[in-house]
Amino acid sequence: MSESSGYVVFFFAPALEALGDAIKPYLQDGPAGPHVACHEVDTGGAFIEMTLQGRAPDGQAVDLELMVPSNMVRMIVSAHSDNDFGFYSRNRPAQAMLEPGLPPAQAPTAVPDAPAG
Repeated sequence: MSESSGYVVFFFAPALEALGDAIKPYLQDGPAGPHVACHEVDTGGAFIEMTLQGRAPDGQAVDLELMVPSNMVRMIVSAHSDNDFGFYSRNRPAQAMLEPGLPPAQAPTAVPDAPAG
């Protein structure tokens, strides 16, 4: 995949056969097999919606939406190149990870009883 972030969608072999020539312009070949590299994926329905970034014949940028039945998709891989992952900065020294910067917890101080009245 040439983009620095996005998703790679792999299909079952029978799905590629069923989609035939219609899917071929969008497929890329790689060590893990044919796949579609896309910018966004929506898995919230009966169809997997993939947004691909492309160029029109006149060179203008276009977003293409490719939708396939969800039972055709074998696997979706996130291909983000973020350096940070998790809940801390990997650039911080190890000691700083042990001390997150919050003051140590203290026992609550006693509050004097309010006068009755």
